[in-house]
Amino acid sequence: MSSFRMIAQTQFGLEEVLRVELLKLGARDIQRHNRAVSFHGDLGFLYKANLCLRTAIRVLVPIADFRVRSADELYRGIHRIDWETFLTPDETFAVRCTLNSPHLDHSQFAMQRTKDAIVDRFRERFGKRPSVDTEDPVMRIQVHVIGDHCQVSLDSSGTSLHERGYRDGTGPAPINEVLAAGMVQLSGWDPRRPLVDPMCGSGTIAIEAGLLACNIPPGLFRKGFGFQRWNDYDADLFGTIHDSLLKRISEERPVIVAGERSAEIVEMARTNVANAQLDDAIEVRHSAFEDLEPPPGKGVLIINPPYGERMDHQGAEAEAEVEAINAFYKMIGDTLKKRWSGWQAWVITSNMEAAKHIKLTPKPRIQLFNGSLDCRFMKYDLYEGSRRLTPRPASSN
Repeated sequence: MSSFRMIAQTQFGLEEVLRVELLKLGARDIQRHNRAVSFHGDLGFLYKANLCLRTAIRVLVPIADFRVRSADELYRGIHRIDWETFLTPDETFAVRCTLNSPHLDHSQFAMQRTKDAIVDRFRERFGKRPSVDTEDPVMRIQVHVIGDHCQVSLDSSGTSLHERGYRDGTGPAPINEVLAAGMVQLSGWDPRRPLVDPMCGSGTIAIEAGLLACNIPPGLFRKGFGFQRWNDYDADLFGTIHDSLLKRISEERPVIVAGERSAEIVEMARTNVANAQLDDAIEVRHSAFEDLEPPPGKGVLIINPPYGERMDHQGAEAEAEVEAINAFYKMIGDTLKKRWSGWQAWVITSNMEAAKHIKLTPKPRIQLFNGSLDCRFMKYDLYEGSRRLTPRPASSN
């Protein structure tokens, strides 16, 4: 089976995590890029990558590269591609364009020229054309223009790979599954030790940790992938790969505790845990963080507290909101020092002013994005004995 180039897209800050995932999965010629990792593999590896990668958003298959310095050059380059190899006139397609070029600066216009070129080629050869369907197309096409270089790719994933399929509901400001999986891996958590998410919301961090520990492919719960509608889809090969991955699921279960103060959201998290088939690995407790009892042993906490980003009041109300969020972060620090000695805590937040009230020194601080929010993922070592009570120096940021 022939090998070809693929590109797995990811979020900023997770490129190295994704590179290591691909290395462990057996990819070849792996190269890191900004928010992406390129690699080589065969058709079976394309299927395996979509099923198994935890920090990939999409897996793209490049089909053309050409120079572009105008909209007309874009049209001609797209028109030259043998689209009939990938698509029939009776099927549907959608186009997404991302631009970082002085020659093309309107993505909607570039998208329209791309659609025109594809449609015109089909009309010229078949007298009819495929239709555009932005909701559920047979083929998703991505066009990336950087400087004067254009790369055209087919999106093998379909909908974003963060859409695992296990979440029936979410609480306020839910964390993305890909980001959650990346945070678990960045933390260096050893599944032989306990993991606690004391502000679990809909349970995403705990679930992603459970899937990782049990070697459950994150794509197992999806309804499907884009490549399953391609004309070269090999259902037997996909079935063989799917079944082999099922056989590798570990029967050992980690100790994972998820805490949440809202009774309603606790039930939502429990439903999501059940959907992910992790009832026997994750205990969801109805508890505020300050009251949460640590499980036996010493492990890792991963905390996604409120950031206070939606403060839109002014005057006294705004001051009260700032005081409240600062007090909340102080509670986090006090609780860590009082109840979680010997553990390692990781906190993600975009509110660095509030984070100062934790009163512990984080090392390292990893830049990540939660949606559009520029965050830091910070590690706190909670030493046993007197060192755990050592406050952060006043001059530290």
